[in-house]
Amino acid sequence: MYWRVARRTARRWGARVVSAWRRSIQLRVVAITMAFGLIAVTAVAVFLAEEISQRLFESRQRQAELEAAQGLDDFRAQLKGLPANTPAEVQRFLNDAVPSLEETGAGSARSVVLLRSPNNDSDVAVFELAGVAKELVPAGLRRQVQVSTGQYYQSIAMPSGNRQVPGLVIGQQVAIPLAGPYELYFVFSLQREQETLDSVQRVLALGGAALVVLVGGVAYVVTRLVVAPVRQAAQVAVRLADGDLHERMEVHGEDELARLARSFNDMAGSLQHQIERMEELSRLQRRFVSDVSHELRTPLTTIRMAAEVLYEARQSFDPSISRSAELMSTQVDRFEALLSDLLEISRFDAGAAALESAPADMRDIVERIVDFALPLAEARGSRVRTYFPDTSCSAEMDTRRVERILRNLVVNAVEHGEGKPIDVRLACDADAVAVVVRDHGVGLRPQDAERVFDRFWRADPARARTTGGTGLGLAISMEDARLHGGTLEVWGHPGDGASFRLTLPRRAGGVVTRSPLPLMPDDRKVVRGTVALREGARDAAS
Repeated sequence: MYWRVARRTARRWGARVVSAWRRSIQLRVVAITMAFGLIAVTAVAVFLAEEISQRLFESRQRQAELEAAQGLDDFRAQLKGLPANTPAEVQRFLNDAVPSLEETGAGSARSVVLLRSPNNDSDVAVFELAGVAKELVPAGLRRQVQVSTGQYYQSIAMPSGNRQVPGLVIGQQVAIPLAGPYELYFVFSLQREQETLDSVQRVLALGGAALVVLVGGVAYVVTRLVVAPVRQAAQVAVRLADGDLHERMEVHGEDELARLARSFNDMAGSLQHQIERMEELSRLQRRFVSDVSHELRTPLTTIRMAAEVLYEARQSFDPSISRSAELMSTQVDRFEALLSDLLEISRFDAGAAALESAPADMRDIVERIVDFALPLAEARGSRVRTYFPDTSCSAEMDTRRVERILRNLVVNAVEHGEGKPIDVRLACDADAVAVVVRDHGVGLRPQDAERVFDRFWRADPARARTTGGTGLGLAISMEDARLHGGTLEVWGHPGDGASFRLTLPRRAGGVVTRSPLPLMPDDRKVVRGTVALREGARDAAS
C-alpha cells in the first residue's frame, strides 16, 4: 500500500514538473544552463583534481626517493665502521641503527623494514627488523629487489585508524658483514598529501557548486529580462481576447523589447479601432434589421388582411386571378415567416434572447413534432421511424425553442430525404438528452457540412424546394441549442444522407460534455428501445 501511495505521489509530482517544464521557457533556459554549467564545472574539477593528485604524488615520490637514498647511504656508512667480529655484535648494531632511520610525525611517518633475502646462503643469520610494517611490503617489489641491486618503489594502501591512506615503499639490497645480503625497505605514509588532496577536492566541489548556482542566477536574471515582457505581452493578449480592448503593455527604455512593446501596443490600438468599427457596423446592421422587421409588421398586417379577403373570394374570380390570389396568400405567409425569423435572429444578435425553462419529457416533444411532419412525409413518400428508450427522458428546457429545433430538423430531413425513410432516435443518460434525426437522401459534402448552419445558406441554391424556408431555420436552431448550453452537430456524405444530433443538458445551466447517441450512423447496430412506426410507414419494419 505504501508503495502505491509513493508511486501516486511521485507520478503527481512528475506531472507537475513536466507541466512547469512545458509552460515556462524561463525554467527551461535556467535548467539547461545549469545542466551544461554543471557538466563543464565537473569536467574542469575532475581534470584539476587529477592534475593536483599527480603532481602531489610525483613530488612526494621524488622526496621519498631522496630520503630513502640518504637513509641507505647513512646505513652503509655505519656498516663500514662496524667491527664485524661476531653475529651478536652485528645484531646489536642493527638493533640500534635500523630504528634510527625511522621518522614519526603527523601524516609523515617513515618506517624501516630489514628482511633477509631468500637467496642469502650465509650460515650467520641475524633477526629481521620489520614489525607490522613487514605486511606492507608487496611481494612483487621484493622479487624486483632480490634480483637486482637497484632501488625500486611501489605504491600501497596503508591502514590508518578505520580507513586506509596511500603509501609508498622503496627498497634496495644491502650487504651486512657476516650475515650476507638483506633487503632494506623504507615505508612512507602519504596521509598528509591525501589530506591536502581531500581539501583541494572539497574546495573544488564547493567552488563548482557555487559557480553553477551563480551561472543559474545569471541565467535567471538574463532570461527574466527577456521573458518578463513576453509574459506581459501574453497576459495583455489574453485580456484583449477576453474583450478588454484598452489593455496595453508597459514600455521601458528604447531597446529591442521596448520597440516590441510599442509595436504590440500599436497593433492592439489598430485592432481595437477595427473591432470597435466592426461592432458599430454590426450594431447598426442589427438595429436596421430589427427596425425594418418591426416597421414591416404594420403594412404586412394590412397586406395579409387584403390577401385573406381575396383568398376567400377566389372562387368568384377568373382562373388567372384566382391563381394570383393563392400565390399572394402563400407568399404573404412566407414573408411573415421571414420577418419572424429575422426578428428572432436580431434578438439573438442583441443578446436579448432568454430561456423559459421548465421540466419536460423529450419523448412527448418528439411525438408532437413527428405528428406535425407526418402529412409532409406522406406527401413526399417518406416513412418516419422513431426509436424511443423505455424510460422517461425528462429535462429542464424551453419547450417552444426545442420544438422549433426539432421541427426544423425533421422537416429538412423529409424535404431532403428523397422519399426514403427518416429515422428519429432519442436517448438520455444522467447528464444529457440527445435526439438524432437521420435521413437517407442526397446527403452533404464535407464543405457543405461546415456551412450548413450559416444564415441564408443552401447546399444547392439553384434547386427549388416546394417547402423551402427562409434559410434561417438551422441558424436559429443552432442559437437555440447554444442558449440551452447544448450542441447541434451534423454529419453527411453524398448519397448516404445526413445526420443531425441535438444534445441538451438535463439540468438548466448544465454543460454538455458528451452525447448519449453517436453522430455518425452505423446501420449495423441495433438501437435499444421501442421502435414506433408512424402513420403511413407501417411497412418499414420489413
